[in-house]
Amino acid sequence: CRPEYLPVVIAGLEAICTEEFNMHGVLATTMGVGPIFVVNGPIRNRIGMNAGMNVLGHGNRANSTIGRAVQLIVRNLGGGAPGGIDRAAQGNPGKLGLCFPEDEEGSPWESLAVERGFADDESTVTAFCGEGPRIVVDQLSRSPESLTKMLAEAMMATVNPRMFLGMDAMLVLSPEHMSRYAEAGWSKAKFREELMVHLTKPADEYVRGAGGIDEGLPEGAAGMSLPKFNPDGGLQIVHAGGPAGLFSSVIGGWLSGASGSVPVTRRIEE
Repeated sequence: CRPEYLPVVIAGLEAICTEEFNMHGVLATTMGVGPIFVVNGPIRNRIGMNAGMNVLGHGNRANSTIGRAVQLIVRNLGGGAPGGIDRAAQGNPGKLGLCFPEDEEGSPWESLAVERGFADDESTVTAFCGEGPRIVVDQLSRSPESLTKMLAEAMMATVNPRMFLGMDAMLVLSPEHMSRYAEAGWSKAKFREELMVHLTKPADEYVRGAGGIDEGLPEGAAGMSLPKFNPDGGLQIVHAGGPAGLFSSVIGGWLSGASGSVPVTRRIEE
């Protein structure tokens, strides 16, 4: 982790060491989640981060080492070692360190940081508590309406298809999928609105015991229509990925709200 990356590491640490992010809870839960970092602003290009091909994988020093440095500090200085405070039943590879920048230049939409109240020219890091990314494939949709329905259908399986409002998520929308919305002139707000329509379901189909499955919503939810994610900030949307490939990714979150973890964005001081 090079010296010029240090401001991002420090901002990432500041973000997770807040009551809102609840790093102790993130470690102590048996669910295999951990901090995921999204970098916005000018520092992305200044330190050579990769927002394109293989953005969530290996091959870029800054992407690979910033998240890893934060995780090493959590373990070696914070005591968050597996079998100690870290009680994850299975964990996920992202707990080794997952940090990536948003492709702001290639997006027609406002960035994650701007959406969260920061300016375009400010460098920020957003900490999100999540599991490993899962791929969403749609190679046939040519309209934003079709693609939105497909994305919503795939996102229903996040964490548990019968769990509503309990877990947040992050959608990493790829350039080819983004092009459907850019060509149709959709704004990020319109995309969110349409996505939420298709992520709102009748609870009767998902209550405990329905379809012979014990897991599900409590019986008291019967007769209601519920959104999969909290409409007030429960879904983070980021644009990143290589220029070719009709694949996006969904990162499921942990328990949302005051009893779980809330995404935190911090300004990077250089």
